[in-house]
Amino acid sequence: MNAAARIPVMVPWLGEEEARAAADAVLSGWVAQGPRVEEFERAFAGRVGAGHAVAVSSCTTALHLALVVLGVGPGDEVVVPSLSFIATANAVRYTGATPVFADVEAATGNVTAATVDAVRTARTKAVLAVHQGGVPADVHSLRAACTRWGVALVEDAACAIGATVGGKPVGQGALLAAWSFHPRKLVTTGEGGMVTTDDAEWAARLRRLREHGMNVSAAQRHAGAAPVLESYLEVGFNYRMTDIQAAVGLVQLGRLDAMVARRRELAARYDTLLEKVPGLTPVRDPAYGRGNFQSYWVLLDPSFPVDRGALLAALARDSVSARRGIMAAHLEPAYAGHEHAPLPVTERISSHSLILPLFHSMTHDQQDRVVAALREQADR
Repeated sequence: MNAAARIPVMVPWLGEEEARAAADAVLSGWVAQGPRVEEFERAFAGRVGAGHAVAVSSCTTALHLALVVLGVGPGDEVVVPSLSFIATANAVRYTGATPVFADVEAATGNVTAATVDAVRTARTKAVLAVHQGGVPADVHSLRAACTRWGVALVEDAACAIGATVGGKPVGQGALLAAWSFHPRKLVTTGEGGMVTTDDAEWAARLRRLREHGMNVSAAQRHAGAAPVLESYLEVGFNYRMTDIQAAVGLVQLGRLDAMVARRRELAARYDTLLEKVPGLTPVRDPAYGRGNFQSYWVLLDPSFPVDRGALLAALARDSVSARRGIMAAHLEPAYAGHEHAPLPVTERISSHSLILPLFHSMTHDQQDRVVAALREQADR
């Protein structure tokens, strides 16, 4: 193919509105966690159908705090998918508990009640289920199973804002859900995260824990005319979000419906175009829900003429920025020697999948170039 401008794998939808919102926060004189964070929390809770939302510094810290409020600690086990960004498993280790890797189903890349049941033990305190790449997990069956087993279910919804299960937003009805605002996600604040829950006491504790365990927030201390002597009720963390980030997040949240609609439109076009490329299986919506296509990934069939590494290299030569598929944490050096059950589906997806470019401003010409580059390798 002829040389052309490189097609990125992802471009955040950021513009003048976000720039003005951030500037207004700076000019207000209140740039740390304050009124804009509170406004963002209310708006986010309403958007995902949760009773409470607590803004934090990242999805990783959101996962950590969710496990802390559940009382997860040394001696406990938490079942997690290995097929996820490594932060999912790491958050368990932060508490001193042991992550236990479960396999996933091939169609969605998500854990199921059956794959969790295969590895849970008497020491299982919680299950951490991921809505991988924006494909919703079957939370109805997972929630029912966790209730039967007497364990807590935490949802890692890092990629899933705007996805639905049974027509309702991912996160609605969740015991605890963690969210990411990294630039690869649909809604971004640069960095940042959120914990959502319907439990008011947990929400209050989450707010304390993110701010060093203080009984009163810094914003409340500075807002009053009289001095406030705070106390520290427990060992907490510095996991706060800034008002600058929240200002951007509020604008981004207003774009969400348009983001999801555009990504689903482009994903549907990919589906049609890739029907003519043999040896590729694209990610699809599950029967019980609709994804947001935070990532559009394809699985290489054994019949595909080149391996994943060679395909990524060929796409790069054609100025297409694809990425390897979702990582498998148990194969990383950080988890060398960590005992686990066989994970055949995880290893197959992780080693034979790749993520294709998908972003709101992507043109049909760019999509055609991506598919042409794939077809060229398929026809070898």
